[in-house]
Amino acid sequence: MTAMLIKGGTVVGPGGAFAADVLVDGEKIAALTLPGTAPDVARTIDATGRYVIPGGVDAHTHMELPFGGTSASDTFATGTAAAAWGGTTTIIDFAVQRAGESVQDGLAAWHAKAEGQCHVDYAFHQIIGGVDEASLKAMDSLVADEGITSFKLFMAYPGVFYSDDGQILRAMQQARENGAVIMMHAENGIAIDVLVAQALARGETTPVHHGLTRPAALEAEATGRAVHLAEVARDVPLYIVHLSASGALEKVAEARDAGRNVFAETCPQYLYLTLEDQLGAPGFEGAKWVCSTPLRSRHEPHARDLWKGLRTNDLAVVSTDHCPFCFKDQKELGRGDFSKIPNGIGGVEHRVDLLYQGVVDGRISLERWVETIAATPARMFGLYPRKGVIAPGSDADIVVYDPAGRTRISAGTHHMNLDHSAWEGFEIAGRVDTVVSRGSVLVRDGAFHGRKGHGRYLPRGLSRYLI
Repeated sequence: MTAMLIKGGTVVGPGGAFAADVLVDGEKIAALTLPGTAPDVARTIDATGRYVIPGGVDAHTHMELPFGGTSASDTFATGTAAAAWGGTTTIIDFAVQRAGESVQDGLAAWHAKAEGQCHVDYAFHQIIGGVDEASLKAMDSLVADEGITSFKLFMAYPGVFYSDDGQILRAMQQARENGAVIMMHAENGIAIDVLVAQALARGETTPVHHGLTRPAALEAEATGRAVHLAEVARDVPLYIVHLSASGALEKVAEARDAGRNVFAETCPQYLYLTLEDQLGAPGFEGAKWVCSTPLRSRHEPHARDLWKGLRTNDLAVVSTDHCPFCFKDQKELGRGDFSKIPNGIGGVEHRVDLLYQGVVDGRISLERWVETIAATPARMFGLYPRKGVIAPGSDADIVVYDPAGRTRISAGTHHMNLDHSAWEGFEIAGRVDTVVSRGSVLVRDGAFHGRKGHGRYLPRGLSRYLI
């Protein structure tokens, strides 16, 4: 692989934006130089008038996830190609263990799904769906031997992934000893199941009732409970996934103000989409936006508060929770019963653009954009400085972003294996121009140059984002 020079652009990182040329040697960044001072090389990319940012790190995806009698429609091949089109060069997916299954077998199954299929680099979190002596012991071996340093637990989905408070505490105590981060789906699943059964008994079967039976108060309650359990577990690092509501954010902010290792992510759908406008669409159309946690009401300040949380770092990361299901034959499994609609929205291709729109709208700074989509997830989950930064020695994962371009999102043009778009008709004042992964050009001039199998598995270290 010959050297490559990305010249004339503005390099953006958490510390600021500055004019520099980026010299790439093989798979690594070799140097940042003053404009026009780098040696001549055979391959050059002209980034004049554009931002040069680290490749995006999406810390929450679900490729090929079995759910509700079907599986997420993106494979590791299609999903990572779509990620690359959108400027994401690393994903962290979730290997799954259910109650009664072996953690190691679950991890092996996800390695088998992903190996040789990915267009971008990938890593795994581990879902612990059955907390027992064997799974607790396995947590230690995954940290020590497999480079898996984060474990996801569920306060939701009784009978599927749910853990009770005692199980959660035991897993947190184990993570406190081995240095891992506990990721939490924080919704009170026991109470939600009561509300769902009551709604169905009243004949309330349409998609909007998915949101109405998962009220924000039950997300706030579960978030607060997780925060307190983490405190009992001697301040184990706690990361709340897909936070959607003001009350839950208040619980996180309160813990952080007390100096606790409590962190949270949100997702683009909670920043832009609403219960009334999308989930409450006429007929069964709202099924396209069924996800958990659900979209929140536009008559409440949730989205405004989430943007504020991104500015203040009470929300550290923006991930996608990419878990796509086609409308036909998959979402339609829930016609007549919203509780049978597979939960998930496709968005791995659009995160970088949607958050850049926040820069254009004055909601976050240019530097904060790069932090939330790349630098902080890399630091949070043990990939920094290999990923998430443009610096000598880091992987040459680089996105050239054109602020003068425009992106119109549509199912007719997206690259996800999905028959609809949650973002149909959205227009972004910016455009991914060129995408480089470990020195290889994946996207340039509107064409895809990636190949299946380019992406490598990334064993991760411990978090480098703790207080």
